[in-house]
Amino acid sequence: RQMCIRDRVDIYNRAKKLHIAANARRVVFLVDTAQEKDNASMECIRSLLGSKTGDFITAVDEKSIIVVKELASEEGYQEMEKTAKQILNVLPAEKQEVSHIAYGTIVEEIKEVSRSYKEARMAMDVGRIFFEEKNIIAYSSLGIGRLIYQLPMSLCNMFIKEVFGEKIPDILDDEEAMSTINKFFENNLNISETARQLYVHRNTLVYRLERIEKAIGLDIRTFDDAMTFRIAVMVIAHMRDQM
Repeated sequence: RQMCIRDRVDIYNRAKKLHIAANARRVVFLVDTAQEKDNASMECIRSLLGSKTGDFITAVDEKSIIVVKELASEEGYQEMEKTAKQILNVLPAEKQEVSHIAYGTIVEEIKEVSRSYKEARMAMDVGRIFFEEKNIIAYSSLGIGRLIYQLPMSLCNMFIKEVFGEKIPDILDDEEAMSTINKFFENNLNISETARQLYVHRNTLVYRLERIEKAIGLDIRTFDDAMTFRIAVMVIAHMRDQM
């Protein structure tokens, strides 16, 4: 406890010497450009935010850039999402598609900035595993991904065996089948609308879903089985990421 108090005093003293406000609303953005020593992206972000008092930009490792942004009293998560989009849009065009931005929650004191960074880091890792299609991910919107990410491998293995038995179905690596399933889920298990968007006859889609049911042992046309399958796919993604 004494060490924590000393650390806290040291943080406030350093902030005072550097003329940094100790008590201010801040949030941490983590930018991953998937490129080592990306000075060009760093300069683009500096040009966007660097001149604003209270904002700090630095490289945390070879591929990641940290932005510690000071917020006004009326700014909230809607403004943070806009800032993330602005950062993404200011990056060089060829890097916008491969770059990812994650951000933590708003903190009120300088000693809590590290917590916002840890949240942004977790959001980046969870987004990479479960929400690969998203370029921007907020810690506050990780949903079930946050829970699965923190599950121990023993529980993951137990759950997958309960759902699929001893062998993970090969169809989970079938791009066409998974594309059909994802489109079906996007349309809230609506067969007619899914068939229309896939440009196939309704009966063709029904046949595909029946084939999928035989392969996985779940009828994803029902809510319970669809939910079980969706969670199982996320758990498998988490397990493979740990290998």
